[in-house]
Amino acid sequence: MTKLKLGPLADDKPVKVALELPAALHRDLTAYAEVLARETGQPVGDPARLIVPMLERFIATDRGFAKARRTSTSAS
Repeated sequence: MTKLKLGPLADDKPVKVALELPAALHRDLTAYAEVLARETGQPVGDPARLIVPMLERFIATDRGFAKARRTSTSAS
């Protein structure tokens, strides 16, 4: 079984965001959605739904950002 960084997606009310993605990134999102659907047994639907949890995970695990955030918060 593959160990993915994302788990099942929360069933949350979607918010529309308009952005352009490079074609290669969209293909990767589509492929990731397919693997995630197989692993979790839950269809992802639109691969764009992966963008928010991926960004949340990235921000939550970015040590440099966490340090900068702590520094700017303590300086305030």
